[in-house]
Amino acid sequence: MSKNKVKVGISIGDLNGIGCEIILKSLADARILDFMIPVIYASSKVIHFHRKANKIGDLTFQKVEEGKDLKAKQIYIKECWNEDVKLNLGTASHDSGKYAIQSLKAASQDLANRFIDVLVTAPIDKNNVQSPEFNFPGHTEFLAKMANVEDALMFMVSDRLKVAVVTGHVPLKDVVQHLTKEKILSKIEQVNKSLIKDFGIVKPRIAVLGINPHAGDKGTIGEEDGNIVTPAVRSAFNKGIMAFGPYPADGFFGNGLFKSFDAVLAMYHDQGLTPFKTITFGNGVNYTAGLPIVRTSPDHGTAFDIAGKGEASEQSFRNALFKAIEIHKNRLKYKEMTENPLEPQKAGR
Repeated sequence: MSKNKVKVGISIGDLNGIGCEIILKSLADARILDFMIPVIYASSKVIHFHRKANKIGDLTFQKVEEGKDLKAKQIYIKECWNEDVKLNLGTASHDSGKYAIQSLKAASQDLANRFIDVLVTAPIDKNNVQSPEFNFPGHTEFLAKMANVEDALMFMVSDRLKVAVVTGHVPLKDVVQHLTKEKILSKIEQVNKSLIKDFGIVKPRIAVLGINPHAGDKGTIGEEDGNIVTPAVRSAFNKGIMAFGPYPADGFFGNGLFKSFDAVLAMYHDQGLTPFKTITFGNGVNYTAGLPIVRTSPDHGTAFDIAGKGEASEQSFRNALFKAIEIHKNRLKYKEMTENPLEPQKAGR
């Protein structure tokens, strides 16, 4: 039975945030073990501290033993450090960031070595994780570098809406200089490929948002949409991708036009994530597309303001667990359908 279960690696996130709380709340429902074998990358002491602090019922954990198979119906902990860690829930600290990265790196290494099948990451604080050993804006960029992928795709997904962004963690003042026809076309192609391979959508319809208000209003409010976005959309369409736009972002979401598309490509972070979180908050999942591995996370941050109060909702994290399993299985189906095609019959036979 354990061979049929997806092995889900879970990085702990910021130790002083809500990461551990939402992990434990998700796993407290024993039915979740019918679908996966979870492996938490942390330390037993930290796990038990959070369980008591958030008054989460008894959970039984097994320590990962090197060289031994993981068994179904078990929750595993892989010890990433042995020392005692002083926790101050609700407060960002250098130590809480340091241990978050230790957890992430250990889980990522096991993912690369195929000890686990997928990775689900609890939220980190993008400021306190910075160090000479970790100089990345977030999970997406770190995992792209580890996978030797030049440009991964931040893809926010839910059953109602899927939104990708061309520029991720880029200051707004720098967005336009990061936008080119070639980059937008590449992102459209990434979205299209992910929808087919990861979500099983045969002929996706993709909406592309404009850069300026009213998508430039025919050049009245900036020429970037006509000079950069429109040619990228046209090139994608000429390649057989059902891409349309550019659409003004406000009207596109305001009148519900997004419901007619399988995914939306936004030009920058808040243009895409603000409507996504407004429409789906608490149920969305952050998926890093374009990598050889599967990684998901909840659609929220560390929430230091409610850490340790037992108030955090685990819904988005639970969805991230199931979405990682779904994508993993979709990839296996896609591989099975596309590999080993029959060789064409040679002439004369």
